[in-house]
Amino acid sequence: MKHLTRTLALPTALAAALVLSACGTADTATTSAANPKASAANSAPASKTKNEADVVFASMMIPHHAQAISMADTALKQATDPKVKALTTKIKAAQGPEIERMSGWLTGWGAPVPAADAGSDMAGMEGMGDQTGGMMSAKEITNLNKATGSAFDRTWLQMMIKHHQGAVAMAKTALDQGSNPEAKKLAQSIIDGQSAEISEMNSILPGIPA
Repeated sequence: MKHLTRTLALPTALAAALVLSACGTADTATTSAANPKASAANSAPASKTKNEADVVFASMMIPHHAQAISMADTALKQATDPKVKALTTKIKAAQGPEIERMSGWLTGWGAPVPAADAGSDMAGMEGMGDQTGGMMSAKEITNLNKATGSAFDRTWLQMMIKHHQGAVAMAKTALDQGSNPEAKKLAQSIIDGQSAEISEMNSILPGIPA
């Protein structure tokens, strides 16, 4: 936590790097078209009460969620284990609306909204170590995309566990240091939801052939 506290103390450089890091596509356009009322609620601005930690939390978590959704999309195509495929649907259903919500907050706060598209550059993340919040490097994503069969399922689970652990750590820091009630509520929801998914993935892993 000490290390993550230092991360939030340097929002400009880190958030800029994380904005460049997003390597996934959040399929929010489909969500918006299918349910415009839900989309409007998700993207509504949070209350104006905020501090630097709240802004950094949303700015960092958007590309983080986008990469998780991209990894989930890959698993929907390449995973062979039905439990893995079922988990990908849960991840997309939870994190897509959260991206919309955080984007709405940043807009309402007058802060830049990070890109969350497949063309974003991962180069800004290289060499950042634990500050990446569990984000996968471009090389790790390439290796995942090349994997097949049970090797893919095992690699995907191991990577997503690390990814979720990073999100939980980031959310705990936001919960401790943030001031916006909506952002703190979302941080707690991420801690609860992704911790449960980490447990689920750890329970699936032993059943995947080596």
